[in-house]
Amino acid sequence: MSKLILTHEVSGLGAPGDVIDVKNGYARNYLIPQGFAVAWTRGGEKQIDQIKAARVAREHATLEEAQALKAALENTRVRLVVKAGEGGRLFGSVKTTDVADAVAAAGLGQIDKRKIELSPIKVTGEHEATVRLRDELSATITLQVVAAK
Repeated sequence: MSKLILTHEVSGLGAPGDVIDVKNGYARNYLIPQGFAVAWTRGGEKQIDQIKAARVAREHATLEEAQALKAALENTRVRLVVKAGEGGRLFGSVKTTDVADAVAAAGLGQIDKRKIELSPIKVTGEHEATVRLRDELSATITLQVVAAK
């Protein structure tokens, strides 16, 4: 097992600044080369404080603001216009960047694309995505995927 410090949020593992234990191969072949984590050292403990301070600064300032954003996101249908072929099949799929841009275009504010979780969307219609606003707070967005004319 390898002890690592996460530098980015990794779904299912933790948030930036968390110290985790993962199998050696996962650390060596994926987390470290992708820049998602660094090896844990005694000197690395100082990095944890810096990483957590940056994370807090990026989070929504207060729980009340995050809850207001959650209410706004859940009460609004976000419209995504994408290229589609016959039968509503998309050319490619909807990505988290597309969702973040559509939310911003709808006037709901900026959302970090790394905090959006969505299952593959390959057809037009209504779909759902989850946005992690804070560690303990998530919002479900309704996406209306429509074909470009």
